[in-house]
Amino acid sequence: MSYQIRSINDLQEEIFRLKTLESHQSAALKARVSSPSAIFSSVMSLFPRSVDSDGVRSSGLFHPDIINLVSRFVIPLTLNKTLFRNSNFLVKTLVGLVSQKASNYVNEDSVSGIWGTVKGLFEKFTKKKSKDEYKPEPYKKPVAGPVV
Repeated sequence: MSYQIRSINDLQEEIFRLKTLESHQSAALKARVSSPSAIFSSVMSLFPRSVDSDGVRSSGLFHPDIINLVSRFVIPLTLNKTLFRNSNFLVKTLVGLVSQKASNYVNEDSVSGIWGTVKGLFEKFTKKKSKDEYKPEPYKKPVAGPVV
């Protein structure tokens, strides 16, 4: 602190300066978290983002870093609660370590591929015939002539 306080007036000026600084900073902070989108962007800034091959940071919902982060927790938790429910501590620890390594292979492409496959299966069962697929037979002139 380079500012020296030598009298009561200097102290009062410094208190006033700090109070105005506090009011400006509180107004800026309120403006930053005033809307839901501002809060969401603040939360999303906590997650790291990697640079793509083009040198551009992507910001999609299925970002590989977010999916990897979620899969590091979801895969071991799911396996230990379902398949390895009655296993001992060592087996659960090994499952956790192996699934941490396996979560590196879970990325946007694999999730999108699985989603496309599931979506295709549901479309196959719920597909309705469109009007374009229905084609009536063309008109055939009677062989014996017109019927009277």
